[in-house]
Order: sequence, then C-alpha cells, then structure tokens
Amino acid sequence: MPANPAAPVTIQDVRREPAQASAVGAALRRAWSWRWRVIGLALLLGLVAYVAVPRVLGPVIVVVPVLRGDLVQSVVASGRVETPHRVNVASQITGKVAEIPVAEGQSVTAGQLLVVLEDSELRATVAQAESAVILAETRLRQMAEVTLPVLRENFSQTESNLLNAEQQFNRSSTLSSAGYGTLVQRDADRKTLDVARALVRAAQLQVTSSSPGGTDYVIAENNLVQARAALLIAGSKHGYTRIHAPVAGTLIGRTVEPGWVVAPNQTLMVLSPAGETQVVVQIDEKNLGLVAVGQRALASADAFPDQVFPVELTYLNPAVDAARASVEAKLRVPAPPGFLRQDMTVSVDIVGAERHGTLVLPVTAVRDAAGPSPFVLRVREGRAERQVVKIGLRGVRQVEILEGLTEGDIVVPVTAPVTDGGKVRVAPASVP
Repeated sequence: MPANPAAPVTIQDVRREPAQASAVGAALRRAWSWRWRVIGLALLLGLVAYVAVPRVLGPVIVVVPVLRGDLVQSVVASGRVETPHRVNVASQITGKVAEIPVAEGQSVTAGQLLVVLEDSELRATVAQAESAVILAETRLRQMAEVTLPVLRENFSQTESNLLNAEQQFNRSSTLSSAGYGTLVQRDADRKTLDVARALVRAAQLQVTSSSPGGTDYVIAENNLVQARAALLIAGSKHGYTRIHAPVAGTLIGRTVEPGWVVAPNQTLMVLSPAGETQVVVQIDEKNLGLVAVGQRALASADAFPDQVFPVELTYLNPAVDAARASVEAKLRVPAPPGFLRQDMTVSVDIVGAERHGTLVLPVTAVRDAAGPSPFVLRVREGRAERQVVKIGLRGVRQVEILEGLTEGDIVVPVTAPVTDGGKVRVAPASVP
C-alpha cells in the first residue's frame, strides 16, 4: 500500500534531518582542511616526474646533423679608410690670415689658392728691393756709358801731356849739354816729365778698373747681383703669403680661421691627395698563416653594411705589435664607392681557404675545438657517446670534419645538458 503523501510529519522525522546535514558539513570541513596536503602531494608527484623522466629517458635535445656542403675559412678584421699619405699644409712665415677661399671637405686642384696672408709689409720690402736693383743697374750702365769714356779721354790727355813733357825734357837736356840751357830748367822739365808719367799710370789704372773685368766694374756687377738676389728673397717671402695646394685632393682638416696669426710650420689644413685609397686593418697574429699579399677580400663600411666593395691585400707589416698581438695590413681599394670617406670605420673579410662538398658541422657542436683532441657527443641508440674528430678548415660558424664522423650523424650541441654515456631523446624537428 503506497504511503500517503499527506501523512503528517512527526517530531522524530524533524529531528533526524538536522543531524544528517550536520554530518555532511563535517565531512566537507575535513576535506577542506586536507586541500593543501593534496595540492602539495600533486606538486611533489609532478616534480618527481619532471626530474625522473629526463634521468630515466634522457632530455629532449635539438641535435645537430653532420652535413656535406661548402666551407670558406676567412679572416675578419676592422680598420679605417686612409690614403697612402697625407699632406699637412703649413705657413712658412709669420702672418695674419686675411682670406680662406676654400672650405673643409672641398676637392681642390694642384696649385689652387688655399690661404691668403696679409702682405702690406712684404709688398713694401719688394718695392724697396726693386728700387735697389734699378739703382745697381743704373750704376753699371753709368760706368759703361759715362765714367769709362771720360776716363779714357782723361787717359788720352795724360798721354799727350806725357809726350809734351818728354819733348820738353829732351830739348832742355840738349841745350844744357850744349851750354845754352841751365841745369835748373832741365831739372824742372824732369819733374814735369815724372808727374806726366805718374798721371798716365793713374789714368790707365782708372780706365782698367772701370772696364769690364776691372775692380770697380766687378764691384758694380756684384752690387747688381746682390740687389737682384735681395729682390728674389723679398719676392719669395711675399709669395709665402699665398698658400697653394701642392697636389690635387680633398681637404679633410682645417685648423685656421681669418684673422688668426699663424707661425712658421704651423699646420693650417690637412690635404688627402687624390688617387689611390686604402684600408688599414689590424689582423690577429694567430691568423697570419691564412693571409698573404695579393689575396682578394670584401669590405663594408659600418655606416653602409649592405654595400660591399672589393679590396686587395697589398702590404703586411713584417713586425708584430706586441701590445695588441696583431699585424698591420693594408688593402688597396681599386674602385672606391662614392660613400667612402677618410677615417671611416670598415670591416674586411679576407678569404683564406675554401672547401667544396666537404663534411661540415657548426662550431657550437665541437668541444675543445682549439685543443689538441677536439671531440663531439654523437647520438647513437638513444645515448650520447664521445667521438674524437679531426678538424680541417675553421670558418666563422662552421668547421670542416676530416675524420670521426660521416654524413648524417647527429651530434649534441655544447650547450645541451648531456654528458658522455647519457641518454638522449632527439627532438622530432631537429633532424632534417
């Protein structure tokens, strides 16, 4: 007989319901108090699984395969753009800068005016020297046109006087011998004759001295030579007030402004001669065996890394810089690009040797690569095993494997947490 849904609820039923609710609440409170223990247990189990699984099965590693390809061993160095030589433009005299008709960075031709110094005093010196030359030339011309003819006429007159004196003395001597003349007259005529002879000798010496080759003439010539030399000196000093470019090139430096007073040998401008351009770099001495004069290379400026231009190694310094353990090298730039500037920083990649179709491996997979016995950890049957290899060429990112590995072998990178004999799980996407 079915229960009557309308049966009345007794006092005993009412008391049973709160008791059941209290039991459920107690069970929930007990479970809530265990929540941290459950969470801690789950974390502990996860940590144990994280540590134990790699130890048991090995870590998952992205391995490196041994491939066959091309390898280039190159030497990378950095340096600066320079010309074979530079010209320091300086003043030869002390002076005040009046004008600078060129600007820094400008290309100039040989002989082009660079600096003008104030020249008023030197112009006066030149004018004075020119006047001295004119005076010396006039003096020499005066000797030839006036003095020498007058002296010759005087010499002729003294010769005539001498002839008359000789004739008078002869007459006096004859008359005195015949008893018709006096000794006093003869002595007077003798003195006149002696004076006439002395005057002739003096006139002759004057003519000789004033003639070409004579003393006075030579002195006049020397005065003219000295005056002309003084004019040349004055002209040269005046020419120093205009400073010209000794060769064609580009002005890469300027240390003077109009109004400045400059001294002799003071550098006013630096000129980079036009023509050959070169790159000067420092090569590590350990790479000396890889480079030689005549090798081709590629260079790029740090400011334009995508624009590469060819260079050629033309010079290796025979001495090693002990402080930097490097050797200076110079490379010729056959066709300098337009963006190249003096003292610009440039990187050079010199090709030392090449291999085609050889076994290659990344540098990051070879251990003790610079030591006497380089080795790798080769993966075989799920374990990493030590394998000694022989290295050939060494590139920037890859090395050549001559012995110890074959194409297709897989190797553990140096950074992987794996030791010799350890288990390894290869990442599926790591082997092509």
